[in-house]
Amino acid sequence: MDILRFITAGSVDDGKSTLIGRLLYDSKAVSLDILEAIEKQTKNTDNGKIDLSLLTDGLRAEREQGITIDVAYKYFTTAKRKYIIADAPGHIQYTRNMVTGASNANLAIVLVDARNGVVEQTRRHTYITSLLGIPHLVVAINKIDLVDYSEEKFDSIVKSFKEFSTSLNLKDVTFIPVSAAYGDNVTSNSVKMPWYKGKNLLQHLEEIEISHDVNLDTPRFQVQYVIRPMDDKFHDYRGYAGRIASGIFKKGDKVTVLPAGIQTEISGIELSNKEVSEAFAQQSVVIHLKDDIDISRGDSIVLSSKLPIVDQDLNANICWMDSRPLQEGTKLLLQHNSNRVKAVVKEVSERIDLDSLKFESTSGTAALNEIVKVNIKTASAISYDPYSKNRSNGGFILIDENTNNTVAAGVFI
Repeated sequence: MDILRFITAGSVDDGKSTLIGRLLYDSKAVSLDILEAIEKQTKNTDNGKIDLSLLTDGLRAEREQGITIDVAYKYFTTAKRKYIIADAPGHIQYTRNMVTGASNANLAIVLVDARNGVVEQTRRHTYITSLLGIPHLVVAINKIDLVDYSEEKFDSIVKSFKEFSTSLNLKDVTFIPVSAAYGDNVTSNSVKMPWYKGKNLLQHLEEIEISHDVNLDTPRFQVQYVIRPMDDKFHDYRGYAGRIASGIFKKGDKVTVLPAGIQTEISGIELSNKEVSEAFAQQSVVIHLKDDIDISRGDSIVLSSKLPIVDQDLNANICWMDSRPLQEGTKLLLQHNSNRVKAVVKEVSERIDLDSLKFESTSGTAALNEIVKVNIKTASAISYDPYSKNRSNGGFILIDENTNNTVAAGVFI
């Protein structure tokens, strides 16, 4: 059974938490004790209806304010698939949380309030979906019950969304009218919208094809740990443990160790303590090489016929996540999968205008939640792919050396 990772995002009070709560509730993924606790909490509300948003709003402060502050992860399973949900907050100052939640997502659900239509946060979250290369997008037009289940209103929002998103690299977009509060088109098709002929949300999530989302064309493996037992039983054992980021590796493959550029051959592959002839993306393995080479954590093993870029001079788009503005010349740590190197931001050249979705010149700084183009110089060369070509090997984070806080998430361009 495969796993679909998806994120929900939208403006404040678009009903993200209620939608997730509805999915959990209707798919019977809520234990009785939690359900009883929520029923007690909402017993005295005006309409007496269960507040399904409480299934994801885990902090008391969130509930008191009526907003979702952090990224809340929830899990549920149907007969067809397992799901991991990230519920991102809607406030503009928490845009960074969406970047965090979306980094490994197969699909994004961007909610639009049927009463308000496309707003700035819709554009912002859709742009981040495009920037992070999330393969599938669902635009859930929520609270359709508050506009009398209007087909005209739905069509108007669809048209407006398509107009602003034409310049974005969105590969697969689906529009679904829903009412999270009443369950219309969430886990079953609504009789109140006979004009809508598409799938309900859960049906779409169950049936969407995600096997093709994994890059199997460009083999990339980054060493997380060098295994050298150094005892009599395993005197000559030398293995390189890690997760295959993309592609397929086979015993006998001609490979190159980067950044050193040394060529060798795969002499063996271990998967779950068993020797296998090949392994593929997302599997954690131990790779053995024909030659004894000085390899450290963070070094990459790649197919010699499909080499990545190896450089210290990097161009990227980043989302700045720190309350202190980014300045040119700032020294940080760049973490690329398991490889961490010292880096300096040499230039902040452009920022994205979320109204026009175009880059414009900037003063060489970046404020909280701004998306900017930067040039970064690293202390040692790293091997990477442009994010648009290989998502698993094209993303990174920037870390403040003094606080150890993650201050930016970025993609190589």
